[in-house]
Amino acid sequence: MPQKTPQEEVEDLLARIAMGDREAFSSLYDRTSAKLFGICLRILGDRAEAEEALQEAYVRIWNRAEAYRVNGFSPMTWLITLTRNIAIDRRRKRPARPAEGLDLAETMADSGPGPEAQAAERSEAERLHQCLRELPEDRAAMVRRVYLDGDTYAELAEATGTKLNTVRTWLRRSLIQLRECLAR
Repeated sequence: MPQKTPQEEVEDLLARIAMGDREAFSSLYDRTSAKLFGICLRILGDRAEAEEALQEAYVRIWNRAEAYRVNGFSPMTWLITLTRNIAIDRRRKRPARPAEGLDLAETMADSGPGPEAQAAERSEAERLHQCLRELPEDRAAMVRRVYLDGDTYAELAEATGTKLNTVRTWLRRSLIQLRECLAR
């Protein structure tokens, strides 16, 4: 059996967290907390506030793990974006300081992805859509509803008249097929 890439391992952990797996949450924390803390610290510049932002990020990850969608973006991009947004929100809530003679907009870096990253993301998204077309239409529709449209497993089970565990199994198998397709 081929060894999983780090991206696949984190995707696996997020899928398990979405089902309430505390051990997976602990593993995800061990793998990602240093990087995510560094982001919080860089944005906030205060260790205590960065620790609070990191804690808030992991609470949100626990509560929203099923919102992670296999959409061509890496799971680390999702985790970093979520954490970064929390840190930025905390920074914005601080009392405003004068810009000391400079326009504040001139001192803020553009944190969005550059043209090269945008092109790579579009290419990855197109690969994902090609792989989705290889799935049976009903399974591809389920994957789109859960991971692209944001439906919950329970909503999907109710809408299709299928047992919740069956929906989870079908989605898990579909994700495995997608991962194999994307690895080609």
